[in-house]
Amino acid sequence: MSENKFKIEVSRPSFPDNKYNLADFGGINDAKTLNTEVFKEVIDTCFQAGGGTIIVPEGVWLTGPIHLKSNIHLKLEERAILRFSNKFDDYLPVVFTRWEGNECYNYSPLIYAPDCENIAITGAGRLEGNGQAWWSWKQTQQQAAERLYNAEYNGIPVEDRVFGIEEGLRPQFIQPINSKNILIEGVTIVDGPMWTIHPVYCENMIVRDIKIITNGPNTDGINPDSCKNMLIEDCDFETGDDCIAIKSGINEDGRRVNRPCENLLIRNCTAKEGHGGVVIGSEMSGGVKNIHVHDCTFNGGERGIRLKSMRGRGGYVENILFEDIDLSNLREQAIVINMYYGSTTVNPNTDLPPKFENIKIKGIKGEGIERAVELKGLPEVPMKNIVLEDISISGNKGLVTDDIDGLTLNNVEINSESNESFVFSNVTDLNIKKANISNLK
Repeated sequence: MSENKFKIEVSRPSFPDNKYNLADFGGINDAKTLNTEVFKEVIDTCFQAGGGTIIVPEGVWLTGPIHLKSNIHLKLEERAILRFSNKFDDYLPVVFTRWEGNECYNYSPLIYAPDCENIAITGAGRLEGNGQAWWSWKQTQQQAAERLYNAEYNGIPVEDRVFGIEEGLRPQFIQPINSKNILIEGVTIVDGPMWTIHPVYCENMIVRDIKIITNGPNTDGINPDSCKNMLIEDCDFETGDDCIAIKSGINEDGRRVNRPCENLLIRNCTAKEGHGGVVIGSEMSGGVKNIHVHDCTFNGGERGIRLKSMRGRGGYVENILFEDIDLSNLREQAIVINMYYGSTTVNPNTDLPPKFENIKIKGIKGEGIERAVELKGLPEVPMKNIVLEDISISGNKGLVTDDIDGLTLNNVEINSESNESFVFSNVTDLNIKKANISNLK
């Protein structure tokens, strides 16, 4: 398999020289006064002037949802804190969104940017999501989630998928949707209700030099969702779920929309906690292709490189390259591709299998790992053309594979504490150029 080091074309948005200070519009930074209407006024003023930069100065600015418009640059100065309200009604009326791969109308994300061009959130400040108020919904949202997951199968049009009910679907923190030319840079983002940065149907986006710290359920770091031409670099993660998770819709609704996530470059990122360092899926029914991840360090958490799906998703994952990644002190796998990922909400209505092919993982080093490598395809559609090259991993368990058509191991070394070595099941076209396993005991 040849390496697909595709080129992506991304550029920073530019803005007019107009500048507007939140304090000049009557904003109060006492951590008590709600500034939602002040934000609305300054954004409208800036937009009507053709765009510019809105400056959030030092202090604690309490607010409800912020709705950005085209040509708006939101800049947080050092020691500026945007603290979002924990009152659910502040995030009504509902807005169009995509929630775990399904289109619907729900509570507004904390920062929402629909149908925008040229937007940015930058600076040395901090965004605090007050997500703790929403986290208990994880245990109570089952009924709402099931209704949404089955909506497309049951013929419910998007405009009738209306939520915004307590103990329903938690909103995302930052969501540009149907937008392009986007920059998020420099800020620290803490504890939103659910996914932290969730771009949907976006193009030409840069996320650079940010820190995401979350502790709640499903508080992923960055979730590119049916996006195109995106750069994620120099970011640091400590998350309550996946650090970076690439998506493209789920089941029937994802296949209806049919928009892949494609042309993503991820580099120089670090993590010390998360369910996965860089993840693809499990919502991948619109397809994922042309992903290049390199020069990252994940020291701590559950898994490093993770691709996940299941019967019923359909879709495809193809032309994926991971290289030069350090993975250490992981409680589960260093590398895992699992097409038996279990749903914790509802199961798909069909058995349509996904397709995984042309995936290369090279230059991986790791120690303190529970399992080095786990590759599990489906018998009816085995994963195809998988290459592991220049792999050196030490830990408890070795390499296990099932249902693969075309597997190449080139210079793969596993140092295992158990007696388990390389286990191959239903693997055709197996090509081992150099592989070694040793027992650490």
